[in-house]
Formats: sequence, C-alpha cells, structure tokens
Amino acid sequence: MSADRPLAVYTDTDDIDPAPGIELLEAAGFDVVRLETRDADDIVAAAEGAEALMVGYAAVDADLIRRLPSLRIISMLSMGYDNVDVEAATAAGVWVANLVGAATDEVAAHALGLALAARSIDRAARGTRDGGWGLPHAPKATTESTVGVLGLGRIGRRFAGFAAPLFGEVIGTDPMLPDDEQARGGLAAAGIRRVGLDELLAESDVLSLHLPLSDETAQLVDADFLAAMRPGSVLVNVSRGGLIDEEALLAALDSGHLSGAGLDVVAAEPPALDHPFRSHPHVVLTPHVAYLSSRTGRAYATGQARNVIALFTDGAPLTPVNRPAAVPAAH
Repeated sequence: MSADRPLAVYTDTDDIDPAPGIELLEAAGFDVVRLETRDADDIVAAAEGAEALMVGYAAVDADLIRRLPSLRIISMLSMGYDNVDVEAATAAGVWVANLVGAATDEVAAHALGLALAARSIDRAARGTRDGGWGLPHAPKATTESTVGVLGLGRIGRRFAGFAAPLFGEVIGTDPMLPDDEQARGGLAAAGIRRVGLDELLAESDVLSLHLPLSDETAQLVDADFLAAMRPGSVLVNVSRGGLIDEEALLAALDSGHLSGAGLDVVAAEPPALDHPFRSHPHVVLTPHVAYLSSRTGRAYATGQARNVIALFTDGAPLTPVNRPAAVPAAH
C-alpha cells in the first residue's frame, strides 16, 4: 500500500459481490482491503489509517469511530444505517452515507409476494408437500381486502402501487410525511388513501412495514400494536427486524389474532436454527434477500463506492445521512 493513496476498508459485504465497487475505488486512486468481519478489534487492526469504511451490517459504534482517527466516511451497503452511531460520527467529523433507491422495485415486489404467500399460498404449498390437498379455510378475496402501508417513502409507495390493482383499497400513514399538495399528489398517484395509525391498524387486512429502525421505531410493533390490528390480518416486514417485538408477534400468531406474517428480516440475523419463525406454520420467512436481483448487486456495490469517491472529489458523498461540521483533512 502507498502512503499517497487513501485506504478504503470493507468490513462485511453480506451477499453482495463488492468487485465492481473495488474496481471503481482502485481506479479512483484508493488502496482497498476486504475483511468480511463484524468484529471491532479485527476491523481496527486492519483499518489503521483508513479514511473510508465500507460497511454492511457491522456495528460501528462510538468506540470504533474513536479508534479510527483517520476516518472520513462510513459508506453503507444499504439504505438502513441503524448499525452506525451517526451522532458519534458527526461529532468526530465523519460522514455517513447510505444507498437510496437502489432496490425500490425489488423490495416492494418482495413485500407483495410475502403478503400473498402469508395470506394463504405458503400454507397451501406446505400442506401439499405434507401430503394434503386444500386449505382448511378460504382466504378473504383480495378485491374485498384492504392493504395498509406504514411508512410512505419510496418503497412504501411503490409497494402500494403494486398492490393497488389486486386489492380493494390501499391505505397508509407516515408521521414524517408532510400534508401538502405535493405529498397528496404523490399518494394519489400511488393509489393510497391517507389515514391515521389507529384506522390503519383497525382496517388493514394486510399491513406492510416500510420504516427505518430508530430509537422511535424500535419494537414499535408490540403487543398493544398487534392487538389493535384487524383480527385475522397479515403482517409483512421487509424493513428491519428490530421494528417488531418477536415474542408479541408469536403470541398474536399462536392465538389466531393474526392469520400470518411474511418476514424478510428478524431481530438477530441469521436467526438460530431453533428460532420459532423458521418452523411456524403461519410465518413465511425469507433470508433478508428482498433487495437482491440480477441488477441490484452491482448497483449496491457501485453506489457504496461512488459515495466515497464523491467525498474525495467533490467534498460530500452523493447521499449523505449527516453533515459533520468539521471533516478531518485527508491523509
């Protein structure tokens, strides 16, 4: 490695091939190290002098940021950044950048697939594999069912657009979305009727979560939230597992209050082999792959790298999460 070339270190890349991103970084003059670890000590040992940390799901807390004094940017491999202490990064003059819109269609389509599977399709398929033929009850017609969307960002609105032709009505809520002419026009174009949270829970036959994980949303879906949902409804989550109190969800499924759940994420990934979601007859569980397609793998890898390159060439990443007041000088 050259002292004249900035160092970019990949902590973990999950299911994404980082090669296209590495190629971009090297062409832009970076030395690159790929670790595939989430262990803080291993990261610090390999990232001494690093100015860019390329992060998948590794925890980047205040202590890790403190131990990497040359760091200028933490570049995420996803839209979510709940595994990073953004406040500590900002205080240290370190940018945090995420990926926006890289897999909107893929995640929205996966959510719709989970919704349809959790309503009845997966249960019917499991019964057939076990030697049965048929369902113990007929599901409510989609044209007579209401889909609820909690979180009306890009993916939530796209999911609504996919669901609208199939279901009788799509309703949604998002406390962060302003109630202005532009927002109302966007919701109307997606076929969404805006409602309050109480109405959303009471009226949705399928409720799909499209929220970031934060202090405000952690375990938002608790026992009270689930009790307020329409009896016999289905819960879908393609966002973050930490949004849901898993014990409360299991209780709601076991009691029959909810008829099913379609989950692409859980609180701890991968879940233990004996995790009840793996075998529950009313849970459709996929391994955090909603974002993956033949297109998105490259888009994620290159987008992560381009955020770093933009900081070094233009003074700021393309999609910053924060805006630190003082950024350490390049080494």
